[in-house]
Amino acid sequence: MVEQTNERPVFPFTSIVGQEEMKLALILNVIDPKIGGVMIMGDRGTGKSTTVRALVDLLPQIEVATNDQFNSDPYDTELMSDAVRDMVRENKEIPVSKIKIPMVDLPLGATEDRVCGTIDIEKALTEGVKAFEPGLLAKANRGILYVDEVNLLDDHLVDVLLDSAASGWNTVEREGISICHPARFILVGSGNPEEGELRPQLLDRFGMHAQIGTVREPDLRVKIVEQRALFDQNPHEFRAEYQKEQQALMQQIIDARNRLKDVKIDYDLRLKISEICSELNVDGLRGDMVTNRAAKALVSFEGRDEVTPRDIFTIITLCLRHRLRKDPLESIDSGFKVQEVFNKAFGYDEE
Repeated sequence: MVEQTNERPVFPFTSIVGQEEMKLALILNVIDPKIGGVMIMGDRGTGKSTTVRALVDLLPQIEVATNDQFNSDPYDTELMSDAVRDMVRENKEIPVSKIKIPMVDLPLGATEDRVCGTIDIEKALTEGVKAFEPGLLAKANRGILYVDEVNLLDDHLVDVLLDSAASGWNTVEREGISICHPARFILVGSGNPEEGELRPQLLDRFGMHAQIGTVREPDLRVKIVEQRALFDQNPHEFRAEYQKEQQALMQQIIDARNRLKDVKIDYDLRLKISEICSELNVDGLRGDMVTNRAAKALVSFEGRDEVTPRDIFTIITLCLRHRLRKDPLESIDSGFKVQEVFNKAFGYDEE
């Protein structure tokens, strides 16, 4: 990983103190993007944006079709724009470049046209060509789309983002003209619970939900402040100190992606996961599917090939806490409730 002196330095992921829940959820989504993204809820100033940017900086480069507006994969037709797919059909050589995995920030005031892209109707009618101006979803294809304060975003826009994230495609229709392009990205939303929660039906569409709080231990707070001061003083020197750890974690993620398809989860464990979801009255089957995927991603990340009950315990709260029905009279935290039902299902008195 050669330091790019002409780019703005990014805080190293491996130097971030605490917030293990958020870091784990992000890494597991990078290993298996089909988990469905992460919603990070926590206090202001807890490093949500810093951690997401640090993760993107850590990830390996990807191969794209040169000068393509959609970061098309030159080898996978499911991740190609129409123009690149036409080149494949015509047996033309596709020029290939390497780029950093894209990270797109969605501004709060973004319009639907800015997010989805626009069709130039006049050009389409006069010249007979589909003139499309790509939006943020096109730029985010094969990368990460980050929405800060997602709970303040218009519900309709959140719906559009979640639909694209789930299907992997973005369709723009106007005046009878339709354009479709790949939009496969990891959706990461963050927000402060004081500013309001997302509607339950939208919250449920995020694969995982990490809750983070302000670090309370004085010695850790001092360490975080010192780390930041050292980084601000000399970012390149600070990053150089963590170069070895960064490289090791990047390799671990690459290996985990390659190993994922070989990870097994026993039928009995899958049955237990579904028992827990049923006991918690989780609507639909997303909870079951995400828990299975996240457990396998964790096992792959740790270099093993078989899921154990301990793996399920590690990730099940992240996968289910936001899917529970809210009971205003319930005093127990949703995370503890998930763990309680897990212990009951697996016959553990305590964990």
